[in-house]
Amino acid sequence: MSLIFTIFALVFLTELISWIGKTVLLEFAWDLYTKLFMNASYTRQRQLQAELLTAKKELLQTSAQDQFAKWAKLRRSVDKGLAELEKLNGELVSSKTAFSLKFNTLLWVLTTGLSFFVGWWYRRAAVFYLPPGWLGPLGWWMAFPFAPKGSVSVGVWQMACRRVIKVGERTVKNILAPSEPVAVPVEMETRSKSS
Repeated sequence: MSLIFTIFALVFLTELISWIGKTVLLEFAWDLYTKLFMNASYTRQRQLQAELLTAKKELLQTSAQDQFAKWAKLRRSVDKGLAELEKLNGELVSSKTAFSLKFNTLLWVLTTGLSFFVGWWYRRAAVFYLPPGWLGPLGWWMAFPFAPKGSVSVGVWQMACRRVIKVGERTVKNILAPSEPVAVPVEMETRSKSS
């Protein structure tokens, strides 16, 4: 794949992720990850919650004065279940935090990090050459900072791609968004005509 399309695809991917939102992607990836690798933990969590609700219901229906032995046994069972559920919830929260950190790092590497790397690796390369004298004395700016004179550098091409994608995104949003009715102020009639 040529450099011009590689940079465009990279900028498009970055803007697409920005448009969708990192939190939406994180939640989608977390749901997929939990279904594939942590299904047993979530099944155990739901099972514990159901057992606790049943035990609490039975505890509330048992009189502490009349059936103390049964009430004490249920109370210990509920306390033990709550402790186990709290421990399991803590484990799930810490694994989600670790997953979030890894996922955000991966997104950064695939978008911003890769963009910086491509810009650095091809800093002296020309993405494409402009016709001679096309921009006159401003032609040096297109080659900024290290590309050969008369060419477009990677950094300038990344900027141009990002700008075109943002304009396209705005245009699509304006076309697809339903137009809101504009409130037109109605002039109130002046006080009744003076005689």
